[in-house]
Amino acid sequence: MKLFLLLSSLLIATISITYSDLLLELYRSHISKTSPAGHPQPTNSFENLMNTAPALKSTMSKSLTHGKILARRSAARGHANHGWLDSHHTFSFASYHDPKFERFGSLRVLNDEPNVAAHNGFPTHPHRDAEIFSYILSGELTHRDSTIQKGKEGKEGDDFYRMKRGDVQFTTGGTGIAHSENNESDKPVHFLQIWALPWSRGLTPRYHTKTFDEAKKREAFVPILSPLAAGKGASAEEEAAAVPALPGTIPIHADFVMAAGIIGVGKKFEWTVGGESDAKAVVKSRTDRKVYIHVPMTNEGKSKIRLDGREDSVLAEGDGAFVTGVQAGDVLAFESIGEVEAEVIVLDSD
Repeated sequence: MKLFLLLSSLLIATISITYSDLLLELYRSHISKTSPAGHPQPTNSFENLMNTAPALKSTMSKSLTHGKILARRSAARGHANHGWLDSHHTFSFASYHDPKFERFGSLRVLNDEPNVAAHNGFPTHPHRDAEIFSYILSGELTHRDSTIQKGKEGKEGDDFYRMKRGDVQFTTGGTGIAHSENNESDKPVHFLQIWALPWSRGLTPRYHTKTFDEAKKREAFVPILSPLAAGKGASAEEEAAAVPALPGTIPIHADFVMAAGIIGVGKKFEWTVGGESDAKAVVKSRTDRKVYIHVPMTNEGKSKIRLDGREDSVLAEGDGAFVTGVQAGDVLAFESIGEVEAEVIVLDSD
């Protein structure tokens, strides 16, 4: 019964995400005829939230005076504890639904899975038309999928990738892919699962995995994902070549950049919106960027950061922040002010 309920939740989440735009359009057309005047519409619910939240008026950045910052506190997120799985949802997912938090630019899902119990996991289930990636924080996660193009770890008939801290696994769902993610070790695994909406439907399913150096993350933000350099109109050859806009990153089919950093106590990092490096244009959409900051729950609540020098933009573990009104080239400052170093994830979207 537990397996049936889990698979049902995953299927519902996949369907809702795949057809979210269509469903919202149908819903909009319905409520436009039935809703009373002044009733907030679902398409701009997040914009309304940003514009009307009382705390927002005091979160104007010192250095980004044209930007806005709105915290998403850990306790306000969706939460599901299945015993073997403890999961926190920043956006609507499975049984958790909040119309104010459906997506943020291309960012559709951010699940912080701090405890996938030993010898448990997500059995084989389908995905399509979503860019799905896992960021491993601790423990080991074993991935299998229907592309059957794996590394050398698995035995014949059971190919897999076993991912550890520092690894990022990325899947383009495209026309359809089935995969599983299991904890086959004797210890819990903690990872982030993130979904982005691709710029095109019906893409060829692809899989990437890459390890990102821990030491470099302690020096500055390390880009993890960047747009496919060939862009939306990429040829089959360019898709196969999989060249990212930023060297050393995993290519994603979205105007989207992800980065990660580990900020030592008292130290400061900066993130240049749009992932710009040496004045190189990385993203196509250069104005009205949407940046989401997430602080994973990795240090027993001892990590804390201050965003852009603001006392009212302090984030603890599990917290996040929506940054809007910024453009490519703007610089967002981070300071670690907790008892221990802080791991920080940046999700920079169109």
